[in-house]
Amino acid sequence: MENVKYLITNNVRKFGMIIALIGIMILFQILTNGILLTPLNITNIIMQNSYIIVLAIGMMLIIITGEIDLSVGSVAAFVGAVSGVLLVSWDLPVLAGILLCLALGALIGAWQGFWVAYMNIPSFIVTLAGMLIFRGLTLIVLDGQTIAPFPEGFRSLSSAFVPDIFGGELQILTILAGVVLSVIYIFNELKSRRNALKYNFETASYPLFILKSAVMLVVINVFTYVLALYQGLPYVLIVLFALIIGYTFVMNKTVLGRHVYAVGGNANAAQLSGVKTKKMKFLVFVNMGVLAALSGLIFAGRLNAATPQAGNLFELDAIAAAVIGGASFTGGVGTVFGAVIGALVMGVLNNGMSLMGIGIDWQQAIKGLVLLAAVAFDVLSKNR
Repeated sequence: MENVKYLITNNVRKFGMIIALIGIMILFQILTNGILLTPLNITNIIMQNSYIIVLAIGMMLIIITGEIDLSVGSVAAFVGAVSGVLLVSWDLPVLAGILLCLALGALIGAWQGFWVAYMNIPSFIVTLAGMLIFRGLTLIVLDGQTIAPFPEGFRSLSSAFVPDIFGGELQILTILAGVVLSVIYIFNELKSRRNALKYNFETASYPLFILKSAVMLVVINVFTYVLALYQGLPYVLIVLFALIIGYTFVMNKTVLGRHVYAVGGNANAAQLSGVKTKKMKFLVFVNMGVLAALSGLIFAGRLNAATPQAGNLFELDAIAAAVIGGASFTGGVGTVFGAVIGALVMGVLNNGMSLMGIGIDWQQAIKGLVLLAAVAFDVLSKNR
């Protein structure tokens, strides 16, 4: 019983959001007469929200340091516009165009990070200015027009699937990917538990550990099976998986990740402890610029066009996803996994309400209430 209490109290945000996501999915599965969880719609949810998940990961790091970035939607639109010029108008090779766009995102992040970290201008002001600047530059680059279509190689990033070498209606390669992920997950969990026991850290009981692992294995394999019933693994899902694994490792297992948390927890104490607080804030803004650029490329590829209207309200969805996923505006709290769960909550809400025919006005109102509830939950948890 004590182990159960320990597990719940130390993961209340994570479990709360997972339970909320499951509850929302069940609700909309009923309200949409079973359409929500069909293989086609599950695939659509992933592909339609992939760019928000990318932004949410970067926004989580920004919020962990106690800052905010309101410009990500405009940066994504601007980079998408530049990609249209490079790949469509100038006919550059796809890989070269993508690398140039990511480098541009890094430069934009460095520009904003400089003003925030080294000039001590509030991030709200810097990124609000950036939101206006890069929205204007998007209109200038596109001259108010839409550039399309993109090359096939570029579109595959957002809308193509990994070909199944086995053939058949069921995508066997996707099933095998689920099995491989299961093996990796079990190996990692056993290693983490072994290390925790070695250093006498408090851990869940063995039966509870088995139960948790079994539930995760079921989730992984059911998910890949559902994808296998349609067209298998989207390329963008592989990109997302790589980002989630990479950023989780950096934040949990490296000095850089610990320093980012330290800056958000208490910047003065971190600085006295030898952490280069200004450098950390600068780096998270550079990182946000790169991820905003990647988000803009994914969105442009999925839309198969660079448009002046791209990126509208992306920043609000990203902030909402991070906060719903457990980030605190006071800094020092948040996980990459939580950001992904928060983005999926927003994505399922959007998709479910659209399937039900709910208008965009009510959708915005409902999402606002969900965001308010998440922040209220955060405040109440801290008060306790």
